[in-house]
Amino acid sequence: MPSPKILVLPGSTRIGSHNIKLAALAAKELALLDVDVTRISLADYPLPVYEADIDARTGQPVNAVKLKHMIMAHHGVFIASPEYSASVTPMLKNAIDWVSRVRERGDPTYAAFKGRVFAISSASPGRAGGLRSLMALRQILELGCGALVIPEQVTIQRADTAFDEMDNIADANIANLFRAQLERLVEMARLMARA
Repeated sequence: MPSPKILVLPGSTRIGSHNIKLAALAAKELALLDVDVTRISLADYPLPVYEADIDARTGQPVNAVKLKHMIMAHHGVFIASPEYSASVTPMLKNAIDWVSRVRERGDPTYAAFKGRVFAISSASPGRAGGLRSLMALRQILELGCGALVIPEQVTIQRADTAFDEMDNIADANIANLFRAQLERLVEMARLMARA
């Protein structure tokens, strides 16, 4: 049986972003679990701010369709989500909104979010480690889009000092929790690949 395909997506494009670093670590750890990993950047899929009138006038942007296809080509998706104002980044929310609107060939509503499993984590300089971002993102994915999000989630507190010189998580306990989360994502993605 072929290996499951996992997409890794940071919710930030900021230079020096802790969540880009976390996404890179996730991709590295997932590759060790014998899965086919693809890491992307939302910078490669620029989108206008979602507006229903734009959607009605000109249809979905090409990049929204491409991003939907990218998500649908994978059995699992890992999102590293920064926290902005106790929620997700505007860029990440906008991408989800656009992808949720793309309809092709009679697709059901929220087609990109069905039939695959999601895992979410966050890294933040604060003491909560981006927990409020994950609460908001879980609500968007599960309640808004009907996605399956595994219960395991990891927050990296004080992210500016949480990674060692090799960009691994310095705290062994948190590193083990992170690996366990990724193992669970792979386990669920294997089930999705069989379905």
